[in-house]
Amino acid sequence: MNTKNKILALLESNRSKSISGEFIAGQLGVSRNAVWKAINELKKDGYKIKAVTNKGYLLCDDNDILSVQGMLPFLTEKSISKQIFVHDVLESTNKTAKEMAVSGAEHGTVITANHQTTGKGRYGRAFYSPPDSGIYMSFILHPAELYFNTPTLITAFAAVSVCEAIEAVSSLTPRIKWVNDVFIDSKKICGILTEAITDFESGNTQWAVVGIGINFNTSDFPEDLQETAGALFGEKTPVTRNRLCAELINRIINPENHSEKEMLGKYKQRMYMLGKRVTVTGISETYEAVALDVDETGRLVVRKADGEQLSLSAGEISVKV
Repeated sequence: MNTKNKILALLESNRSKSISGEFIAGQLGVSRNAVWKAINELKKDGYKIKAVTNKGYLLCDDNDILSVQGMLPFLTEKSISKQIFVHDVLESTNKTAKEMAVSGAEHGTVITANHQTTGKGRYGRAFYSPPDSGIYMSFILHPAELYFNTPTLITAFAAVSVCEAIEAVSSLTPRIKWVNDVFIDSKKICGILTEAITDFESGNTQWAVVGIGINFNTSDFPEDLQETAGALFGEKTPVTRNRLCAELINRIINPENHSEKEMLGKYKQRMYMLGKRVTVTGISETYEAVALDVDETGRLVVRKADGEQLSLSAGEISVKV
């Protein structure tokens, strides 16, 4: 970590507090002039830093630039910071994560971007990813390192983790729409895309990439999304994106050691369509049904109008009003 990033880490861990140039220089073993130069570089990068006479430097509360240093104070395992990669712009965090996974990236590698130019959701749909207002991150996960053995449950686990992370930093109560969407009230605020590579001979999943896109305080949605998409917060946010990113990393990389049954229980508890009439859009047909349950592998169990019960592993669900 260079001097600039070390100073940023100190400022982030003392956010809203002034720390003197002398203290920073002593902590890092550099000159006061080196501190001054690094502070100016951070300002050029967009950080709002006040120089307070006789007190030192203060990182203002309204800074919300994604950085490893900004996440570090909130990570339960500090060493994981070496596996977090933050980019200003990527085509897609999942695309980059898959390339890194193929090249041998280890379990727990995290790729985050401030902006995606070609973010993708399920079925290759575009995911709106404007700069400075969203969280776009992908995790490289090796199923053997997770506490459950069924790879198809990875998306359910990620959805629960998103909900718990949001609740940890706010007073909001997110809900889940099968299979991979997180809602606040009637608006979708998060989408999850899980992609995996399976060994051809054994059939075992070698690794999975879990992409999470959250509308943090996004406001200018395209016309076709305005009725369905929403954001966690308005213009004034109670936390930074770095804080929420750290909460997600804590839960996904170092999850509580629950059984699959316990995790599925949390998943079902947050699903708002169970017991309701839904429209199912599959590959070859669209039909009305009642959403009954989620089975042990994460499939949605529905009952069609003629009484037939199906367990869905794919498809689109919309709740009948």
